[in-house]
Amino acid sequence: MSWNWEREDWPNFSYDDKSLEELENRFLLKSGTLLGAFKHLDGEQRQSITIDLISDEALKTSEIEGEYLDRDSLQSSIRKQFGLQTDQKKVSPAEQGVAEMMVDLYEDFNTPLNDETLFRWHGMLLQGRTDLKEIGGYRNNPHPMQVVSGAIYDPKIHFEAPPSTIVPREMNVFMIWFQNSKESLPALTRAGIAHSYFVSVHPFIDGNGRIGRAIAEKAMAEKLEQPTLIALAKTIESNRKAYYSALQSVNRYNEITDWLIYFANTVLEAQQATIRLVEFSIAKAKFYDRLGEPLNARQSKVIARLFKEGPSGFIGGLSAENYISITKTSRATATRDLSDLAKKGALAKTGELKHTRYHLRADPSLNG
Repeated sequence: MSWNWEREDWPNFSYDDKSLEELENRFLLKSGTLLGAFKHLDGEQRQSITIDLISDEALKTSEIEGEYLDRDSLQSSIRKQFGLQTDQKKVSPAEQGVAEMMVDLYEDFNTPLNDETLFRWHGMLLQGRTDLKEIGGYRNNPHPMQVVSGAIYDPKIHFEAPPSTIVPREMNVFMIWFQNSKESLPALTRAGIAHSYFVSVHPFIDGNGRIGRAIAEKAMAEKLEQPTLIALAKTIESNRKAYYSALQSVNRYNEITDWLIYFANTVLEAQQATIRLVEFSIAKAKFYDRLGEPLNARQSKVIARLFKEGPSGFIGGLSAENYISITKTSRATATRDLSDLAKKGALAKTGELKHTRYHLRADPSLNG
């Protein structure tokens, strides 16, 4: 049984480019839509969305690998990277490191991909780790690099990467391909190949998945000539099983059409999620402009909480019990406040009695 890198056609990947044409066109079209939506935001709104998206990506790219970080700490670190005021919240090395890498990717997306860039990212990503010696450099352990699951006494090997002795050579070939493909391949195809190619080489002792996803975003950003700011890791994390299954499908062979179709559709889903977020931010600004009448402190707190939930909203809708829990007020006051918010057009009411729920009317055309 051989792996993809052991085959004679490695790394000459083959695929059906015709099956990707429509997806590539949709990506370019949606990229224009996203750019147009961003133009409707003022500078503060753009900055806020940029920080939200980068922090979400930093959070989710870590969660894909089973590492759970604090979102507020990530945001604080990202704001610091941008030279903005922070709340001085204590940030762990892991949170600071992934934040540094994501901001570096955002600000310097068009710099050449080389050993220096990859080693810098790796050093950022694994700062604070005392259990690893090979940080900021390619792996050199003589033992096989394997992706394994199951019990120690009965392991299941999902993939075995090239031996460490040939990693520098493989990475040199990879980076030449990456540079040459900038002009020759469309965005999604290039990004999809770059990701699967990189993780197949698996050049680092740890952090390959996170850096591989960063390289995919860099590949798309270079083609668009601007940061992508799409919720790629967040979309992947929502269905990790499909992601790992799709990656495993390219471990054995170098015909990668199925992987590229999966990856392209995932990017398009992520892109649409970002468009919804931008449109939601625009609707938020219009919401307060349209409201006119001031809200009391309790109402303002609840509305802010609803907006914080984002486009997906408060799951199941806002109940009187939710309102009481958030504001620490009485049921009578909660009922009066909610009725007033519905009357002002801030919330839409559905259901009756104990099934009554309220939904944010960020867009007056929604919820009746």
